[in-house]
Amino acid sequence: MKLVRYGAKGSEKPGLLDANGDLRDLSEHVEDIGCDTLSDASLARLAAIDARHLPLVQGSPRMGPCVANIGKFLCIGLNYSDHAAETGADIPAHPILFAKATSAVVGANDDVSMPRGSTHTDWEVELGVVIGKTAKYVSKEEALDYVAGYCVINDVSERYFQNHLTGQWTKGKSCDTFGPIGPWLVTRDEVSDPQNLSMSLDVNGRRMQTGNTSTMIFTVAEIIEHLSSLMSLHAGDVISTGTPPGVGMGIKPKPVYLKRGDTMELTIQGLGVQRQSVTEDL
Repeated sequence: MKLVRYGAKGSEKPGLLDANGDLRDLSEHVEDIGCDTLSDASLARLAAIDARHLPLVQGSPRMGPCVANIGKFLCIGLNYSDHAAETGADIPAHPILFAKATSAVVGANDDVSMPRGSTHTDWEVELGVVIGKTAKYVSKEEALDYVAGYCVINDVSERYFQNHLTGQWTKGKSCDTFGPIGPWLVTRDEVSDPQNLSMSLDVNGRRMQTGNTSTMIFTVAEIIEHLSSLMSLHAGDVISTGTPPGVGMGIKPKPVYLKRGDTMELTIQGLGVQRQSVTEDL
């Protein structure tokens, strides 16, 4: 299934895409797409609904974040071998973990607004993993059973804040609007191999990032195994799994960063497309 949350910010409704790609309303069956609807049993009940009998949503409503009330927004840094190479970083021995504030979360096509004083705002297309049930001390062999589904994430980053404001990367990762998620939550049964998904990101129509999840240093299963040994993962938690090469700070001889009026378009195979315009806080 491709589950969505559509409508005005703060008033999103649950929905799904039918076999023809048309948007259908799920409000009569669930209140929202969040922790209470992400278990295997809940998803099975939704999958059993004949989408042809659901109300058809007219027009082109806003796509909100595909998961409501995210508990933890966990991110993995330097997780693509080719991205690590472009930054000159060593291959990490363990997944590099940082947190992104959930207040950064916005819909897939909402504007990205650079914070005051920003000069180094950068793009990162990433595979998002949505947890479906509590995971603690989970082995990599069983880790994917704890996944509800996958989505596209733009891990927007202010590199000066990230690297020069003293402290963790979280400072440069958590600005408002720096976490577009969606447009769809694609349930795991429709993603046969999360380690073989092509992905790309364009800025102003120019291809900047081209990659594939096959070059991850730590697989989705290994990431879940590692994180669940450190903390419990709960339904509705989101993990952003790292970015392939082509980020602005890696461009030679001079890095390139976003500016007001730029547009970004992100795609991951089978997970949909994001489009954002860049604005700035006044």
